[in-house]
Amino acid sequence: MRLPLFSRLLRNTAGVAMTEFALTFPLILGVGLMGVEVANRVLVQMKVSQLANLIADNASRIGDQSMIEDRRIYEGDINDLFYGAQLQGGATIDLYAHGRVILSSLEVLPDTDDQQFINWQRCVGLKNHTSSYGQDGDGALADDFPGMGPAGEEVIAFEDEAVMFVEISYDYQPIIGEPFTFDDSEISAVASYTVRADRDLSGIYQRNASDPDPVANCDTFEDITYAYVN
Repeated sequence: MRLPLFSRLLRNTAGVAMTEFALTFPLILGVGLMGVEVANRVLVQMKVSQLANLIADNASRIGDQSMIEDRRIYEGDINDLFYGAQLQGGATIDLYAHGRVILSSLEVLPDTDDQQFINWQRCVGLKNHTSSYGQDGDGALADDFPGMGPAGEEVIAFEDEAVMFVEISYDYQPIIGEPFTFDDSEISAVASYTVRADRDLSGIYQRNASDPDPVANCDTFEDITYAYVN
């Protein structure tokens, strides 16, 4: 005798896990999305740290090589430096659209033994952020500037040398967002390298005074790559 449809459904065990799956699926999906967000944040943090090291390292090497005078650096070199960082990985996280890169030349104040000061700074990026470790000219008028870096861990320059100090501040851009991200705050990174060769520390030059290269001033907030892609 054939059982009615309802009775057959009661006896059928083929879909016994459907209810449990339906109840647990939101939790499984939430944990999975949170894992994706955590992995993305770790990846972005690594990229920002690597870019800080890349910029500081390249900044310690730039300049015209000469056998008869100290190496000069030019505004075009600084622009190339920032643009190179964009090509190396900044574009993948829109570094200059959501962040700020600050490059400082930490040196010993002339006519002093070891007084630290910031000779110049160059900045790029749309984020409104000033350096947490010093601004252009700090240390020139007082001897209480300890160097650049976190308190108690400052880096210093030695006489007739310069340290290229890079600070990056970046507003993390979640790929999923609330409520699956637990930390969408600022990502920061610093790096420093001592200049690799004898450098002219008097300042940054223009190759052609009649057609000067853009200057990445720290009182403006823009993406300097316009000079190359337009």
